[in-house]
Amino acid sequence: MLSRRSFLLTGSIGIAGAALAKPKPAPKPHDDLHDWISVRRQFDLSPEYAHLALFYLTSHPRPVREAIEAYRRKLDANPFMTVESSMFEAPEKNLGLHTATVIADAIGEKPNEIALTQNTTTGLAIIYQGLPLKAGDEILTTNQDHFVHHESIRLATDRNGATWRKIPLFDSFDAISAEGIVERIHNALRPNTRVVGLTWVHSSSGLRMPIRAIADMLKEVNKTRSDRVLLVVDGVHGMGVEDFKMSDLGADAFASGLHKWIFAPRGTGFVWAKPRVWASMKPMIPTFSSLDVFQAWGAEHPPATIPDATWFSPGGFQAYEHYWAVPAAFEFHRAIGQSRISDRIHALNGALNEGLRKIPNVTVHTPLDRKLNAGMVVFEVKGQTTEETVAKLLQKKIVGSATPYAVPYARLSCGIMNTMEEVERAVAAVRSIAS
Repeated sequence: MLSRRSFLLTGSIGIAGAALAKPKPAPKPHDDLHDWISVRRQFDLSPEYAHLALFYLTSHPRPVREAIEAYRRKLDANPFMTVESSMFEAPEKNLGLHTATVIADAIGEKPNEIALTQNTTTGLAIIYQGLPLKAGDEILTTNQDHFVHHESIRLATDRNGATWRKIPLFDSFDAISAEGIVERIHNALRPNTRVVGLTWVHSSSGLRMPIRAIADMLKEVNKTRSDRVLLVVDGVHGMGVEDFKMSDLGADAFASGLHKWIFAPRGTGFVWAKPRVWASMKPMIPTFSSLDVFQAWGAEHPPATIPDATWFSPGGFQAYEHYWAVPAAFEFHRAIGQSRISDRIHALNGALNEGLRKIPNVTVHTPLDRKLNAGMVVFEVKGQTTEETVAKLLQKKIVGSATPYAVPYARLSCGIMNTMEEVERAVAAVRSIAS
């Protein structure tokens, strides 16, 4: 079998590469992670601030920092041999495959259904640019979705000639219901709709979409259609918050960064899709992850096999120490327990949501129903711009953020590194600036 090593390298290099030590497993957490104070100690956060915007970009916990540093040392000591032995030799030494396997295990799927990416943006682009859409086809999305989701759709349809359309999901924040959302999407479908593109948890409002109910509705719709409607999901603000397997959602394709709620190294993410979806798609970036594609190139003909996710992981040189350290983040989650993590995040943000609702002149837009929220609370203060609210909170050492949408709102978010005392501190700060 033609391998990259046998194709490019001499036998003497191969012998030297085989002498490298097998990579050590990712470091385990040092403390008893059943204690939330011990969990907090894993993060090197500046103590004078209440960090309530870590959903934006995480602070690496200790096991992830140590894994990154261990791989960095190996790369700095011998970059060529480290990369060659960790990527292009036996499968059991392939650290990219190990990362894909860990992600697949976490979501209950298979490694060859996982494409490794740098972030959600790259993942959505890979999906929409790869789908076999054509003139006359339509993508349906909503006006609550993020810029990168809309742009991924726009850039793809500009090339393939398909069209796209945005619909509102609700008339007002106090009129949100799962049933109403499903009905709106159902009623907006057209005979030429081929894709419904949605976000699991909206960073504009904190709304968690009823993805399973939408998938079930589309399953019924597809029974009467020759061309199926695919469900594409931006899952970045649900991944690491909710305790789920991909089969629980019912999506056809799912993109997520890992440097938010999973606490994985910055610049890491993935795409999962059903095998039949990968098989229908075309890659847009050369890959280093598929031997089939490389062998076809060496034989000077296009690949004859059916595409799977390995065809879609972008190739080229990467921040390898970050990709290879991703399993340490999943081990950190496993050691704590995903159900405990989910309960903790919901408890903190639920208390924040309830506390803010009791303050005069404050309007909270994130639903209180746990089935319709996740890890953030979006609100506004009467008589203040969002920028003023966020700036005033920062003066009180509360790190919040503004939603980056046409109509911005203030936003606070609690993760497992936060405490109930910080929730109380944030509520008191908002009460102070709203009075």
